[in-house]
Amino acid sequence: MYIIISILIMAGVTYFIRVLPVTLFQKPIKSLYIRSFLHYVPYAVLGAMTFPHILYSTEYSLHAAMGMLVALILGYFEKSLTLVALASVVAVYLCNVLL
Repeated sequence: MYIIISILIMAGVTYFIRVLPVTLFQKPIKSLYIRSFLHYVPYAVLGAMTFPHILYSTEYSLHAAMGMLVALILGYFEKSLTLVALASVVAVYLCNVLL
């Protein structure tokens, strides 16, 4: 019974968070500063959630850092997401095998 109540509370909170901005901000946002800020929020949140897990995803942080370095370099040169992911996984694997 407590699990069902917990799920209902979490669903309500999630729904409230998503509906609140829609109900409060009904007019278009004209401020260029606020619009540009809101444009970059998803990327910042994704980076903040992902970055710590990258460094602790393997037994050794150095191996994870090498994979992250490969991903950053390939991402800088605008390679495809599939290539970036596969190359970073291969880099981490090679670090684990060779070091």
